[in-house]
Amino acid sequence: MKNRRWMASMIAEAKKTEVEMPWARGARRAALIAKTSGPVAKPHLRASA
Repeated sequence: MKNRRWMASMIAEAKKTEVEMPWARGARRAALIAKTSGPVAKPHLRASA
């Protein structure tokens, strides 16, 4: 069986663990959660006439 260069590079790339998946928990996800769940303004109810 021949050892193909593209296969060797694909295996080497697959062994890297630096790939950040969108669902990964980290600083980017925490920033998104903080942005979307910021302080909510309470509505002021006024008496109607």
